[in-house]
Amino acid sequence: MVPHDTHLQIGSLLFEGIDQIDLTGPFEVLSRIPNSTYRIYGKTTEPVRDLKGLRLTPDAVLADAPPLDVLHVPGGFGQEALMEDVEVLDWIRKQAGGAHSVFSVCTGALLFGAAGLLRGRRATTHWASFHLLPFFGAIPVNERVVIDGDWVFAAGVTAGIDGALRLASILRGDEVAQSIQLYMAYAPEPPFNSGTPETAPAAVLAQTRQSAAAITARREATARRVAAKLGIEVPAAG
Repeated sequence: MVPHDTHLQIGSLLFEGIDQIDLTGPFEVLSRIPNSTYRIYGKTTEPVRDLKGLRLTPDAVLADAPPLDVLHVPGGFGQEALMEDVEVLDWIRKQAGGAHSVFSVCTGALLFGAAGLLRGRRATTHWASFHLLPFFGAIPVNERVVIDGDWVFAAGVTAGIDGALRLASILRGDEVAQSIQLYMAYAPEPPFNSGTPETAPAAVLAQTRQSAAAITARREATARRVAAKLGIEVPAAG
């Protein structure tokens, strides 16, 4: 736990094609951490749209970010365009290197992988991209939230709220995290038990896999290029 009198600089990466819940779910938690400043950073300060069209605006550009105590990297389809973006990957490496805690949500984990930061780390990501974690030298762990030292990985989309609450507990203690959870009235009671590949009906899983097939194939192709640059051997394409 960080001393309560230590001010925390918390920053999230924003990019075109983000899945907004990867950002806004954790925002609900991280922005309420006592004695902290939370800001959102992008390559420019121009508004971007999430993958369904919601408009979001960064507070500042990457270069204007102070050394962050907490670095949060979300995912979404737009992550794919950043996998070989030198400016973004350099920024991630620099900020992660000095941060107290590093937090990825969904396919944000793949950006850390592309930055060469997942070697030997226990990690998780969205179920449709889970098989790509070894391409970056990570150890895949099929759990909703995975903690590896000062790194927190949340699986797909809504898991970002769970991961952020775990992170709040790490930073400020259980009572603070519980108070944030209570304020948010976060006590989910989903109407269906279809939130994971293991519990979803077979037909629903097949249909959803098919809808994600194109982006998954692009991600794998990119992951193979990155793995080659990192010197990581991966299975041949099937």
